[in-house]
Parts: sequence; structure tokens; C-alpha cells
Amino acid sequence: MKRLVLKFGGTSVGTTEKIRKVANIIKKRFSGDNEIIVVVSAMSGVTDDLKKKSESISKNFDKKELDALLSSGEQASCSLLAGALIDLGIKSRSWLGWQIPIITNNNHTSSQIIKIKNDEILNFISNKGVAVIAGFQGISKENRITTLGRGGSDLSAVAVAKFFQTDSCEIYTDVDGVFTTDPSINPKAKKIEKISYEEMLEMSSLGAKVMQPNAVQASMLDDIAIDVRSTFLENTGTKIVSENEIDFKNVVTGIAYSKGNAKVSIIGVVDKPGVAADVFEPIGKNNINIDMVIQNTSLDGKNANITFTIKQEDLNTTLSIIEKNKEKINFNKITHDDKLAKVSIIGAGMISESGVTHKMFRSLANEKINILAISTSEIKISVLIREELTQKAVKKLHEAFGLN
Repeated sequence: MKRLVLKFGGTSVGTTEKIRKVANIIKKRFSGDNEIIVVVSAMSGVTDDLKKKSESISKNFDKKELDALLSSGEQASCSLLAGALIDLGIKSRSWLGWQIPIITNNNHTSSQIIKIKNDEILNFISNKGVAVIAGFQGISKENRITTLGRGGSDLSAVAVAKFFQTDSCEIYTDVDGVFTTDPSINPKAKKIEKISYEEMLEMSSLGAKVMQPNAVQASMLDDIAIDVRSTFLENTGTKIVSENEIDFKNVVTGIAYSKGNAKVSIIGVVDKPGVAADVFEPIGKNNINIDMVIQNTSLDGKNANITFTIKQEDLNTTLSIIEKNKEKINFNKITHDDKLAKVSIIGAGMISESGVTHKMFRSLANEKINILAISTSEIKISVLIREELTQKAVKKLHEAFGLN
């Protein structure tokens, strides 16, 4: 007998018909005398709709009330799924985060799980019951409902796997697993059988939407193997495992991309100690994430140009912040460019392989794709390009590194 956690995303429980299909999947897994804990997301579209309602009330809707509002989507789906299981003759009940409880910090809208009390649910599943837990939510020490950020049900499932010491953690979604790139922009993408935590973390952070980055990081820290598979097909999925289980026969494992980026350049900054801190400190205080950073110093060493990238929706706020701090930063002018995309190649095999950077840049040059900025790590190279060239770049790199 094994103890399993099965997580079903919003598209998997998007309609009552799909919820019945999910209930039948659980019934099959339960019939093998397994102990089953299920984690569910809200039905697809529900969380976005609730968010829009909050914005119609206030552009600065209180975060604590927003958590209480957004968490209601999972309450509906876990109750419907528990009801569907009962209808199939399976003992089941739903649990909300506060009922278990799932204890989090009080960082509302993006909380982290501290611990999960497990005795009540362990008793229930040991007596032939299927526990259905609302993902994405918990409760703070201040007794307020919290949520775990976009895609937080993945993080809920990984935490359940940890605190309940399950034998496996299965993430069911609307795709067949993790692909070498987005099949919607490159039909030649193929499913990856196994991928390391580090590679998956890079891919999810750089635009792949299969799993939440925080969930991948949590699974890596606790060495919890993840099996990503389709709710709608009975094929094998993708296993996310430690790198010692991967042969890395491919230098590049996948191509990720993200659109909606903007580039800001501050020209003629007086080059002195602390100038970069003066630029980025007020931006950080406004919760704007900085991505790529490039600093070029003039030949005489007196001035510098600082270039960085942000999300497109943060551009106007960022420009305003810089202008307000012009006297402190001391620069000549600002230039900016929006509608940019970041395209990245990821692969742990790059650590021991030379010539990867040249191959990437030459492939893009042959397609007349200009690179606007570059960032690298041991297992990824990212470039900033014009947004309209994203598909062309992804297809070319996918072919160049033998992933078709």
C-alpha cells in the first residue's frame, strides 16, 4: 500500500463533467488499496474572475480581504470533487486550509507554508477515506486566511507530500507532461521523460507554465520527486527528479520564453560607489522585480550607462521613480523599449559542453534576430529580443540544439 498525493489543476476541474472524470481517476488509484490525498485548484477562470471583481471595488483592494475572496474558488471545487467521490461510493470529505490547519506566514497573496497538522487527515485516510484538500490557501498565526501566489496549488501539493510523507506527488494538468518548448508556438516540441529540479526551476521561472517556480524549489529542497501527467490522456508524463537520475545526453533540455518585457537604460550616470544601489533601491521598495542588468562604464571611468529589464506593466511606474530620484542618481537621460521577449535555452548538460553560447548566438544571427541583452547561469543562457520575433527564435533554437 502506498500513500499518494494527487493534485488537479484548474483546467482539470473546469466543469462538473471534468470533475466527474477526475473522480474516476481517483477511484482507479484508490482501488489498489492506496491511501489518497487530493489537492485541487479552483475551477479554471474562477480566480481571475474574483480578482476582477476586487479591482472593480478598489484598485488597492486590501490584501487580507483579497486572500479571503480568492480562496473561495478552491472551496467550491474541493467540495464538488468530494461530492463526486461520495457519489461513486467512496468515503470522502473536503478540507479547507484553515480546517487542517495549513499554517503559513502572514505575507498575504504570496505566503509560504510553515507546517501542516496531519493527524486528522491521516486518521481519515487510514480508515479508507479519500481526503480532498483545497490548494492555494492556508491560515496565518494571526488567524487570517492566506493564499500562496499564482499557481499556489502546486506548492500545496509539494507541502502535503512533505508533511504527510507520501510515496509520490502527481501533478495532473491539461498537457501530457513537460515539453522541450511550448507546443502552441512550435508543433515540433516533444515531451521530456525526465528533467532535473534545477532545469525545471529555470524553465518555470523563465516562462514555462507547467509548474509554479516556488513549488519546484520546494520539491528540490526536500528531494520530492514529481510526476507531471495529463488528466485527459492515460500516457506516462514527465518525472522531475534529482540530477543524479538524469543522463544529460542532450546538452540543451528545453527552450523557454516570456513576453511582455521592457528595457530601461539610464544614460550618463556619474560612476561612483553606490550608484547602482541608488537606482534600484526605490524600484525594489515599490515591489518591482528587476531581471537582466548591464552596466557599461565610459573609457575615462567618469560615467556609466545602466540598463535593466522589467515587466512591461511596471514600465511607467519605474520611469516615474527614476525621474523622482534624478537629483540623487545624477544622469543625463532615460531611454526605454517595450514589447520585448526573453528567450532562454536551459540544460544541465551545458556545464561540461563548450561552444553552446556561440551556437545559440550564430543561430539567431542567421535568422537576422538582434540580441538586445544577455544573461547567463551555469545551466541557462537568456537573450532579450523583439517580441514579434519570439516564435521565430524559439523554432530556430529548438532545431539548432536537436530538440525537434
